[in-house]
Amino acid sequence: MLRSITQLKGFAIRARDGEIGTLEQFYFDDESWAARYLVVNAGDWLGGRQVLVSPIALRQAEWESQRLDVALTKKQIQNSPLIDTHKPVSRQHEALYLGYYGYPYYWGGPFMWGLASYPAGLTVDRVAVTQGEALRARAGKESPDSHLRCTDEVTGYHIEASNGEIGHVKDFLVDDETWAIRYLEVNTRNWWPGKKVLVAPQWIDNVSWPDSKVYVNLTRETIQNGPEWNAGTAITREYENRLYDYYDRSPYWTPEAENLPSHSAGKG
Repeated sequence: MLRSITQLKGFAIRARDGEIGTLEQFYFDDESWAARYLVVNAGDWLGGRQVLVSPIALRQAEWESQRLDVALTKKQIQNSPLIDTHKPVSRQHEALYLGYYGYPYYWGGPFMWGLASYPAGLTVDRVAVTQGEALRARAGKESPDSHLRCTDEVTGYHIEASNGEIGHVKDFLVDDETWAIRYLEVNTRNWWPGKKVLVAPQWIDNVSWPDSKVYVNLTRETIQNGPEWNAGTAITREYENRLYDYYDRSPYWTPEAENLPSHSAGKG
């Protein structure tokens, strides 16, 4: 099911032995548009420290009570590698983090999560957790470049159609199984009051990070006449079919879409 990232903010994150904090935002990578990490504010428990939790650790969601359970202990989280979420997270930091928990690198395989299409399909290598020196040596060989972006940072980016601006990024809709961002919610209030539309990451031509702009190869008129999105309502497959039919694109759940070349928005 697709979930609004804005609505997920504030969810309680509970470890095996108690709550660890609240969800603040996500880090996603700008190549596959998958949400790679939950940024959790641990509050007084860890002196206001922010920690990362991979979707690999998620085990159960209580949507009505707004809680996500993770297969980790508070001690594991407390001893996890320190990462400054106010600075870009490097690939070396990611490698240390994933190695600490025994998670495989998501950039080391053919699927969205490396060796699997879903984070729940990955297994944890407990042996790797004890091999600290080897992990640090391996992490040091990783490129310093990272493709991680904060959802809070990208919220508000201007959306540029082929013939002018159409609005700005208001929210993200993420698949709660694959943790792929399926749509950007675009607020077009400056042109069509009250109307919101969805844009799939696969339709993005380019993102200019320095200019805070997202470029799509669609005209303003095409988007204006597209299916409207009523924020806060559940997205049905019927609506998605209408959306993809209108834009004449292959839906993400079809083999045609799965075989398309991977799109990188890390340009500009």
